[in-house]
Amino acid sequence: MSYQVEKSDEEWRRELDPQAYQVLRQAATERPWTGELLDESRAGIYACAACGAELFKSGTKFDSGCGWPSFYESVDPEAVQLIEDDSLGMVRTEVRCATCGSHLGHVFPDGFGTPTGDRYCMNSISLDFKAEGTPTGDQAGA
Repeated sequence: MSYQVEKSDEEWRRELDPQAYQVLRQAATERPWTGELLDESRAGIYACAACGAELFKSGTKFDSGCGWPSFYESVDPEAVQLIEDDSLGMVRTEVRCATCGSHLGHVFPDGFGTPTGDRYCMNSISLDFKAEGTPTGDQAGA
């Protein structure tokens, strides 16, 4: 599949720190309960740490008790790409950024009590948080 943002492996390695590269480009998983965004509770948007595409709204985040930030839906169904993943001897659904193809985490149908019943279990390191009211790159320094 082709993506709106495409870079060589060398370019990704230069732009991302080693742990972010492992998660975003090699589908690794950060250890549970270690991510910086797990307890983030401010209003805002969660974007792809690799390309900046908006992925999740803070209002869809919930405490699933799994050790990773969890959301019950993406900002738009087109914002994420869902791919069947049977890499660990079980069938799961991998979630990737639809703009650059970076690995974000997995989605599970066990978001009990949420409007969708889904739990998008995301790696903190795969996301950047933009607090509501924070200037964007175009407005910063204006």
